[in-house]
Amino acid sequence: NGIIKKTKIDEFANIRKTGLVAINLEKNDILQWASFSSGDDYIILVTQNGQSICMSEKDIRAMGRATSGVCGIKLNKDDSVIGLNVIPAKLDKNTSTLLTVSKMGYGKRTLIKEYRIQKRGGTGIKTFKVTDKTRKLVASRLIIDQTTLITISKKGLILKTELGDVSIQGRTTQGVKLMRLDPGDEISEIEVI
Repeated sequence: NGIIKKTKIDEFANIRKTGLVAINLEKNDILQWASFSSGDDYIILVTQNGQSICMSEKDIRAMGRATSGVCGIKLNKDDSVIGLNVIPAKLDKNTSTLLTVSKMGYGKRTLIKEYRIQKRGGTGIKTFKVTDKTRKLVASRLIIDQTTLITISKKGLILKTELGDVSIQGRTTQGVKLMRLDPGDEISEIEVI
């Protein structure tokens, strides 16, 4: 639901067999991602309705394990976060891209330099033009030196695409068709390698 939390890694030094609480969640929320960061990085959150927010990790104070976190992005009623991307502080923003893919197989890459730094907790900016044709976004991935996109549909179809063949477009576009789907099928997951 747009909540983000930063915890120092030494808080997880002594994990018991029964596990440890990493975050306290509100009702109807789930933990989707966990990622390592340096303390000086940037975070991009992407929502299924095509919004995104890029914030400095320094705007998120470190908290203990059994806390709830802070608002990373404000969501509309029918929206949810579908992607967390940690952008290294020293990354070349003129060549690295953010890949976004929609349920109906549309996708694109957008240069990281197009994402201005904002304060956490805002509604963000448009990153993908969601339409009836594209449907909502399902995933986003930071592309640095990866070369291949694997796209998986709910009916079990898998497509391997060279990332160089996925066009670089502006934030407010809908992308190009990456995968043709049978009626009733949609993209389930993507991975980049």
